[in-house]
Amino acid sequence: MKSKIDWLGKMKFAGGPEGFSIPLDTTPPLGDNTGMSPKQMLLVSICGCTGMDVVALLKKYKQPLESMSIEAEAETTDAHPRIFQEVHVRYTLTGEVDVERVKSAVELSMQQYCGVSAMIAKASPIRYSVILNGRAVHSGQAFTQQS
Repeated sequence: MKSKIDWLGKMKFAGGPEGFSIPLDTTPPLGDNTGMSPKQMLLVSICGCTGMDVVALLKKYKQPLESMSIEAEAETTDAHPRIFQEVHVRYTLTGEVDVERVKSAVELSMQQYCGVSAMIAKASPIRYSVILNGRAVHSGQAFTQQS
């Protein structure tokens, strides 16, 4: 795996792996807010990694998922280096899917498969919750020994 970014002036960078180009920036006065900050990109990466796991597992389980959104939010510490104090990931799913299959898919992602969450969880706890068809059905913490 390899990635490269180029500085475009002020605090703006663009680049990525294998020909992809993603803008990075920060808010004024240092930047112009024309792209995600690196920490925002980490949250997006957590969502993308776990989302791909959950979709793949629900397909394997032959579950008719209609929609899914994943939100991640975190506050940073006040002292430098400013790291995430804690991350909360919220899965919101709709469809005639079995609640136990959804729980299983999310737990497998957050306890075994999602490499991005595994890396972040070493520095900052990741808590997650699952909402299925408007109802809270599960919650937990990533990369613990829970069942």
